[in-house]
Amino acid sequence: MEVPRGGTIQLAVVLRFVDIATDALAGAREEIDALNVYPVPDGDTGTNLYLTVSAARDAIRYATGGDPDADLQVALAAFARGALLGARGNSGVILSEMLGAIARRIAAASAEERNATIMADALRRATDASYAAVGTPVEGTMLTVSRAASDAAMEVARDPSVRARDVFTSAAAAAREALARTPDQLQVLRDAGVVDAGGRGLSVILDAAETVLTGRRPTPVTSPIGRHTIPIPHPAVPEHDLTPDGPSYEVMYLLDAEDDRIAALRKTLAELGDSLVVVGGDRLWNVHVHVDDVGAVIEAGIDAGRPYRVRVTHFAEQVSARQRTQQAQQPQQAREPAGRRVVAVAAGPGLAGLFAQAGAVVVEGGPGRRPSTGELLEAITACGASEVVVLPNDHDSVRVAQVAASTAETDAGIRVAVIPTQAQVAGLAAMAVHEPGRSFDQDVLEMTATARHARHGAVTIAARQAMTMAGPCEPGDVLGVIAGDFAVVGQDTLDVATSVLDKLLGGGGELVTIVSGAEDDDGALATRCAGWVEERHPAVDVVVYDGGQERYPLLMSVE
Repeated sequence: MEVPRGGTIQLAVVLRFVDIATDALAGAREEIDALNVYPVPDGDTGTNLYLTVSAARDAIRYATGGDPDADLQVALAAFARGALLGARGNSGVILSEMLGAIARRIAAASAEERNATIMADALRRATDASYAAVGTPVEGTMLTVSRAASDAAMEVARDPSVRARDVFTSAAAAAREALARTPDQLQVLRDAGVVDAGGRGLSVILDAAETVLTGRRPTPVTSPIGRHTIPIPHPAVPEHDLTPDGPSYEVMYLLDAEDDRIAALRKTLAELGDSLVVVGGDRLWNVHVHVDDVGAVIEAGIDAGRPYRVRVTHFAEQVSARQRTQQAQQPQQAREPAGRRVVAVAAGPGLAGLFAQAGAVVVEGGPGRRPSTGELLEAITACGASEVVVLPNDHDSVRVAQVAASTAETDAGIRVAVIPTQAQVAGLAAMAVHEPGRSFDQDVLEMTATARHARHGAVTIAARQAMTMAGPCEPGDVLGVIAGDFAVVGQDTLDVATSVLDKLLGGGGELVTIVSGAEDDDGALATRCAGWVEERHPAVDVVVYDGGQERYPLLMSVE
């Protein structure tokens, strides 16, 4: 008989942890950014840690649909992969390796193991993995804090009467104590009078784990830690890697490569620069290094496999941009507007084309490919506008968009408004009334009102047996969706589609928009639905678009 995996650890606890950890890092992000003086004083450690955990949270939420009864193995695999893909910066890549090690240990646990033993060993493996991932480990950093936490966890777990909550209480306390000692281990921290930023972030995460299991409120992020008071912002510090002797660039990329190619890659990159971190496995790797020769780093990746999502940051420009942003946020120094753009999430190639033709910056999304916080943040900050409107166009992407907007406003000084569109057709309606010539507030108001008044529906195919608001359904049944709820169950696609349209038009309307999906590639179903509207409601205008979205043969809206 196969032994159940995961011990007795519940997915509900994991889901609650990722939410609390993400929220805790969101609250501590600015403080941690202000502590960031090592390895480069670029003020983004808090943001990078937050984006990494947020990506892991988004991945596990999507994989499980938020269902605490979902498969734990699938959830943990998604969590680890999400952290790896979404990792940002030196600290974020290290953290992703820690989170992956913890997830793998939980997934491998047997039902006979005590949760306290599982979690203590998971923390130990996270520490070992983080040290192994770093080219040249430095004490006084998040590695040191992690080691102290895992040592304390292993020590307390020796007692057979302790529980997982006791393990995390001891680990979190040891992390705080180790964090307070980091200035004694690293001269650059002592000179600045701060604790290590990455270590502080790890402490926040362990506090979140303790909160989940005990209900204890974490240490307030602005409180003194030990004898070191956290200054916000930190005083002037030496430029360290920004000096002529230090590397000028941070290079990151994902790498598709066989595991046996990584040792040689690490050796090559170690000779090119510093702050080297390579994490991952099973042909998916996240590579981070600080160098002067960007081309050589990318060539090394090509020699090892296939690098993609290459990100290059020039430290001097990054610090200068941050200083300009801070100056721009002062009341006496108003920023000159640099235009307005719309960032829209599109669920198919046809929809992407429609949004792009209307002038939007398009981010790929939709079921099975919802965008991460980092992807939306990059779209917002890279579009070159001082005012940005975001159309998430999906219920599950609204919160992700709000997080990205908040980060962009804080870090880049961009004014961002998220219109909580929960359907692609609602986004199209909002885009149709977008007018850059209006004031920002008025434009957002008009787009929001239009999206809100657009009644939206869809047609999809049931993948499994379930009970819906319209009654039971079997695999293969045609489902009609109205405002996110299943309202019609039937056998004929056209009958279900026209039933949805009939319900949408029950409250009146002047314009019907029908978007055909990948399963209606010739547009025949959409055309027949348009004909039905013209016959039954001759006073109503109808427009048909080829959206190319997956899983939904039709999307519909009535304005």
